[in-house]
Amino acid sequence: MHAAESQTPRNRYALVSHWHLDASIERVWDAIYAVEAWPRWWKYVLAVVELEKGDDRGVGAVRRYTWSSRLPYRLTFDMRSTQVQRPNLLAGEAIGELTGTGVWTLAAHSGSTQVRYDWEVATTRAWMNALAPLLAPAYRWNHGQVMAAGARGLAQYLGVRLL
Repeated sequence: MHAAESQTPRNRYALVSHWHLDASIERVWDAIYAVEAWPRWWKYVLAVVELEKGDDRGVGAVRRYTWSSRLPYRLTFDMRSTQVQRPNLLAGEAIGELTGTGVWTLAAHSGSTQVRYDWEVATTRAWMNALAPLLAPAYRWNHGQVMAAGARGLAQYLGVRLL
């Protein structure tokens, strides 16, 4: 597991996280797709509330996420599901205190599953934007910590090893 990151202009971030779980792609997909259950296994996800139902695959669904983090702040944003291709791709658009796109890509690998998460977002809170020149490295570190906790939590939830 590792996260790579790059910073684009000031308040915009392009972050990539990789997880590798010793579980079938179907089990990993089911857990990631069931976003309302994330607070059970992802310690930084405080709440996920469905605001709008999507189609039969979930495309168009809108959920409000509230996240805590290693740093002393919380973020809330809505995420609209834009693509659902079971069991390989789940994508959405965020709007709120973070605005941008998130894409989960899953690939089966010899009975295990490799997960990639691409998060391209901008912060919208005035204080975060004002402090971005100084705190951008801390924001990126924080994202890495939150994602690492998600990987550990998912592995524990599934009862499998994080590879």
